[in-house]
Amino acid sequence: MIPATAEKEKELIDALRGGKTSAKRAFYEQFHRYLAAVCARYVSNNDDVKDLLQEVFIKIYTRFDSFAYRGTGSLQAWSRRIAVNEALQYLRANKRKQEVRLEDFGEMPDPDETPDISEIPQQALLGMIQRLPERYRTVFNLYIFEEMSHKDIAALLGIGESSSASNLHRAKALLTKWIHEYLNHER
Repeated sequence: MIPATAEKEKELIDALRGGKTSAKRAFYEQFHRYLAAVCARYVSNNDDVKDLLQEVFIKIYTRFDSFAYRGTGSLQAWSRRIAVNEALQYLRANKRKQEVRLEDFGEMPDPDETPDISEIPQQALLGMIQRLPERYRTVFNLYIFEEMSHKDIAALLGIGESSSASNLHRAKALLTKWIHEYLNHER
């Protein structure tokens, strides 16, 4: 979460509405790391993340007139929504046929087990999410970070609800496996 007082946020919004270049620069400085992290959760290649982030900022700047202030934090939430939508659009445009079998990943732990991630650096966790097969990663992000239901994910991605649930289950199983491997390696 990017801390902002209501007064500072409103000042930035007013300056952006006024089309001030300095406001765009300030907005970029305040939000680029956050929005890059959002994009990186969906797209694993760093060059693709940079391209996607550029598209996100273009969309934000060209569609700012559609932003409706709803209190402190609404600018960040609106920007995140744009980043997620652009990431999903990118994934659709670059869709590849991807055959994924859990058997290819070896023995899998119980995905309902909750491993202790408090000792794992945030970058390592992001790397694990990026390693997930694309469809698992997408469903995982939408369910966990965007707090969408399987029904909403299914409608958004054009898959069945059971496929959404299955992809989430498999994503959690892989992440649990990789977390255990990381923790065992670090000890």
